Amino acid sequence: MVKVYVNGQDSQATLEQEQTIGDVLKSFELTCEQNNAAVIGITVDDKIITPQIFDEEAAKPLGKDTKFEFSVITEQTVKESFIKLSEYFDNLSAKMEEIPVAIQKVNNKEVIESINTLADGIDEFCHVAAWATLFPNTFTRTKIDGKDFKDFFNEFSPVLLDFEQAIKNNDLVSIGDLSEYEICPRLKAISESLKQM
Repeated sequence: MVKVYVNGQDSQATLEQEQTIGDVLKSFELTCEQNNAAVIGITVDDKIITPQIFDEEAAKPLGKDTKFEFSVITEQTVKESFIKLSEYFDNLSAKMEEIPVAIQKVNNKEVIESINTLADGIDEFCHVAAWATLFPNTFTRTKIDGKDFKDFFNEFSPVLLDFEQAIKNNDLVSIGDLSEYEICPRLKAISESLKQM
């Protein structure tokens, strides 16, 4: 019996006219679209289906025990992730504002923590923003400081590189200035934008 798992849960799906693996994939994708969801990973019989082998695998006939595992993300999950990130960046902007004071007090632990938190936050944001591209009708209108995500981060990237360089050079003045005047306002702009989701 063909089994279909969605995010690790048995979906109890029943197949109708599907003859090939591709038929099941098409049918499932249609169901996702109707439910504001998108497929972000497919495994068939414990084999990860990459774009390179998709067509070849899709053409194979269904076996009586074929097992499908789908990783799915919903539009709602993306919205909730953005709202969480909004709070995260709000708190982070406050921490970045305190870096100049922490430097003056030689509180390196606090500075390093803030820098690590910043790196994690940007990484997580990029991850969620990639998911958001799967729902263009909902998320393409979102702007940060009047700019598209891409343009905003194209301008933000050099600032982060300067910040990284300042850390490597132990340039405390630059670290403090970049935190307070360049990074902090941008984090606030990200947070404000994500609150509108």
